[in-house]
This record gives sequence, C-alpha cells and structure tokens, in this order.
Amino acid sequence: MATLIIYYSQGGTTELVAKTLAKNLRASMVRIHDLKNREGVKNKLFATINAFRESKTDIVPAKVDIIQFDTIIFGTPTWAGNPTPAILTIIDRCNLTGKDVILFATMDSNRGDSNIERLEEKVKMRGARVIESFTIATKNKSPEKLVSDTEAIIEIKDLKMYTR
Repeated sequence: MATLIIYYSQGGTTELVAKTLAKNLRASMVRIHDLKNREGVKNKLFATINAFRESKTDIVPAKVDIIQFDTIIFGTPTWAGNPTPAILTIIDRCNLTGKDVILFATMDSNRGDSNIERLEEKVKMRGARVIESFTIATKNKSPEKLVSDTEAIIEIKDLKMYTR
C-alpha cells in the first residue's frame, strides 16, 4: 500500500509532524501552500474567520494526483477549532473514493477534536474511509518533543499496519 501525506503548515509544527510520519511510515509527502498572506495580526484574524466559515483559498499545488496511493494522510493546524482553508480546499479537489484516510491535527489549545470531526465529515463526503485520526498538542513543545510525541502516536495507534 502506497501512502501519501498531504499537509498544510504555517509555522512549521504541522510540517515537523508530517515529516516524522513520512520517515516512520515510508510515505510520500505534498505540502500545500496557501497563496493568501496569513502573517501578522490582521491577516491571522481573517485566517481565523476564513477557517470558521470554511472559505476556500488559492493553493499551490492546485491539485494533487492521488491515484497511485491507497492511503492518504491529511494534516492541518487547528484554527478556531477548524481545519485550515488550504486543507479544506485540497480535500474538495480530491476524489477520495475507495481511499483509506488518516487524519491529524496540530493544536495550541484543546480544540483539535472539532477539527478532526469536520475533516472526517469532509473526506467521507468525498468517498473516503477514515481508518484513524489523532490530534497532537504543540504549545510550548520543543521540536524533539514533537518528534517523540509523533513517534509515540505511531506506535500507540499502530499506524505502520496501514502502510507498506
């Protein structure tokens, strides 16, 4: 089973989790870039509103070819308890029919569960079967701690059984 990780990361913590997953699960990766400026107080406020409203955004790459992959892992930070506009946009552009999906959300606070619930609804509407999901708290954690926490989740949830 070939595995692909599709993720969005603004500050780098979601990317670190995605890279740790890729290394341990021998998965390919695609980082989604949001073309809107999300930096600064004003732009972060609008980003939060966009996440709450589930607004779409311009992204690069605009589409991802997932045909050769059996398992897709989607990862996103949590903004206002929701997935980011960039990850929602790419999910809406994927035909996930027959795909097994693993979802993860990084979070500073404790609102990642609502993010996962919404992601689960979105990927199921696109034809996927959610086989696993998890959240990972990132606030005040060193990169080493994030890597070890991610590796612990891989073991606890036995994620290697879903990949080759």
